[in-house]
Amino acid sequence: MSMKTAMTATLAAAALVPLAQAQAADYVIDTEDGQHAFVQFKISHLGFSYILGSFEDFSGQFSYDPDNLAASSANLEVDVASLTTNHAERDKHIKSDDFLDVAEYPTASFTSTGFESTGENQGVLSGELTLHGETRAIEMPVTLLGEGEDPWGNYRAGFEGSTTLALADYGIDMSSFPEPMRELELYVTFEGIRQ
Repeated sequence: MSMKTAMTATLAAAALVPLAQAQAADYVIDTEDGQHAFVQFKISHLGFSYILGSFEDFSGQFSYDPDNLAASSANLEVDVASLTTNHAERDKHIKSDDFLDVAEYPTASFTSTGFESTGENQGVLSGELTLHGETRAIEMPVTLLGEGEDPWGNYRAGFEGSTTLALADYGIDMSSFPEPMRELELYVTFEGIRQ
């Protein structure tokens, strides 16, 4: 191999290194047994207590590289009809056209648009949340809970995050209810398996 050819090959390889480093690892959220990922919510009950609920069926993926946090991203799709608050009649009412109207809007989704680190293992994930047919930009502070190999040879990473949603932003009319019921706290925690 000539010196010129060797130098060209070396420069080409060097040019590819930043591209490789810019590629965050891809993970699929582990929803297989319903124990490692949750999409939950909390909303005031008339200003006296809280209603806690969750969406049981969802799927998603995320990209994460601790050496290149700016390349992080996440996508999530939720079956809105899978909502449960452990009260059948209340769940039926929430799913009706009085509130979520799951017959018309069966799916909610989140697609990230950026990530900003705010400290060790913490950052703010920005993106677009679609719910009840309305799409709004949101920001969600997130925390890395941990990462590493599991006992079966997979590599996992886990995160949690929460944000507060004004239901009126999504066309859900809560004006006849006490003011504390007009906002909802959304909490998401999940671990993903690196692909």
